[in-house]
Amino acid sequence: MKLPIYMDYNATTPVDPRVFEAMKPWFCEDFGNAASRSHVFGWKAETAVAESRETIANLLGASPQEIVFTSGATESDNLAIKGICEMYAPDGGHIITCMTEHKAVLDTCKYLETKGYEVTYLKPDTEGRVSAQQVADEIREDTVLVTLMLANNETGAVHPIAEIGKVVREYRARLHSHLFFHTDATQGISKIPFNVNEMAVDLLSFSSHKMYGPKGIGALYVRRRDPRVRLAIQTHGGGHERNMRSGTLNTPSIVGFAKACELAAAEMENNVAKLRHLRDHLEQGILQNVDYVKRNGHKTERLCNTANLSFGYIEGESLMLKLRDIAVSSGSACTSASLEPSFVLRAMDVPDILAHSSLRFSLGCYNDLAEIDYVVEKVATAVRELRELSPLYDMALRDNTTGDTDWAQAD
Repeated sequence: MKLPIYMDYNATTPVDPRVFEAMKPWFCEDFGNAASRSHVFGWKAETAVAESRETIANLLGASPQEIVFTSGATESDNLAIKGICEMYAPDGGHIITCMTEHKAVLDTCKYLETKGYEVTYLKPDTEGRVSAQQVADEIREDTVLVTLMLANNETGAVHPIAEIGKVVREYRARLHSHLFFHTDATQGISKIPFNVNEMAVDLLSFSSHKMYGPKGIGALYVRRRDPRVRLAIQTHGGGHERNMRSGTLNTPSIVGFAKACELAAAEMENNVAKLRHLRDHLEQGILQNVDYVKRNGHKTERLCNTANLSFGYIEGESLMLKLRDIAVSSGSACTSASLEPSFVLRAMDVPDILAHSSLRFSLGCYNDLAEIDYVVEKVATAVRELRELSPLYDMALRDNTTGDTDWAQAD
């Protein structure tokens, strides 16, 4: 077993060697610009992009013409949300989202509030999920967009996207309005089988580097039929990507992205089973060896690779310092510099003291049982040592106040 051990796959994944091999020729040998249509170098790149677009679309049950390449999910979220709101501004200025969305969605919505749009932030339940009924209760005649992530990056909680999509579709037909449904599926694609038509989504953001592909490349699915979705341009230039996102296409990364999608489609079932087994082994090992642990997120309706646990009566930062040879997270990568407790856990009504002591373990296909057992032992030892120094722990035991929290139990 090699140290350090990486268990932060929700932040990013290593590039699969097969993906890297597929990309290599497009850097130095086949380096043409896919928009150069007057010579063989450009034709070859154009063909590679077209074939990659088809592979990526197949993973979603979409058509190649519905895939718009971007620099990643953050840009895709911005293009989807701003693009819809600006295109259909005369029809409505109301957006529905959730308090636990990724910052790429939340900050975009907050920006649009400064432009006069009204945003409803749904509160999730204590397990991190929102219901289709919550969405239905908030839709108005001027609602133009519902944007809800497929799976949360911190807790792994999975929203009932198909049910929500059905609600949006029914209200659109009833109100005869321009009402669209966008999902940031970045964490879920490659771990959850997804078909854009079965899920009734109109726009979908995702990124290559969460699924063993290269960083700096992502895509936005934009529905072309029933209904056709139009977006206001956010990046002006040469009219690339059917005028939705100008800029020279990153052919090597697009090829790598497609290879990652191809592998995800072929290996998803086996990978999901493996990751679920490793995650459950990790959780059960910790719960059997450490008391006063709270699971954050739904027990079953969550990503197969994600465990978010709060450890009572210790400080999470101190715990992470004791786990220097294990790469874990106290939240999302985008907010890791903040000293504030996770806004996701706060929205789920997790007390600040427990939110501060939470760790996210996100596993990947390169983890194994030996690593899991090592992490369980290290976590148990670290928690025991920290609690020996904690007056809060002694006080809780003495005053018998440890039953105030819904602590998780080993199965």
